[in-house]
Amino acid sequence: MQLIVITLPSFIPNEGTYINRLFEWGIDRIHIRKPGSSLSDCRRLVEDVSAEWHARLSLHDHHCLSLEYGMGIHLNARHPEPPLAVPSSLPLSASCHSFSEVVLRKPQCRYVFLSPVFDSISKQGYCSSFSSSELQAASRDGIIDRQVMALGGITASRIPLLREWNFGGAVMLGDIWNRAGEPDFSAYIRHLVMVK
Repeated sequence: MQLIVITLPSFIPNEGTYINRLFEWGIDRIHIRKPGSSLSDCRRLVEDVSAEWHARLSLHDHHCLSLEYGMGIHLNARHPEPPLAVPSSLPLSASCHSFSEVVLRKPQCRYVFLSPVFDSISKQGYCSSFSSSELQAASRDGIIDRQVMALGGITASRIPLLREWNFGGAVMLGDIWNRAGEPDFSAYIRHLVMVK
């Protein structure tokens, strides 16, 4: 199971250092999501991340940087279509909020996010859109598979349930960044890597 982290929407001090450490501790992929950010601010963050990790980054905005630095491209409501001439070597992913979107997007993407699977930790009032029985049925029908990553309210304790539903990965935001700077932050990330 893949472990993917999404950045906070606003920039934080030493963010590049945090991203480098998350990779060092075993996170598989990090999505840089900075809606409303300038190209120069986004570029600065990318350059603060060690070049050895660039191929494991994906951008939600400023896709020209993906082409320049060899990073993944993530499609969303702001950017529903990929830029022209995207090399097949760059991973393409997309945000989905329904099973029908998942079915539509999977053929063109390496993987997709399905959200919110549980009530969001980072977005107040952003509640789960799917019942347990609906997720089980989608798994049985092959809609949820290794190509679908669960987003929304993901914690270490919920990873076994995601595995039971056949998700290919867990996408985390609130649970990770709420712990950043705490003394046990690295231990928690290593625990996540062990339970995945």
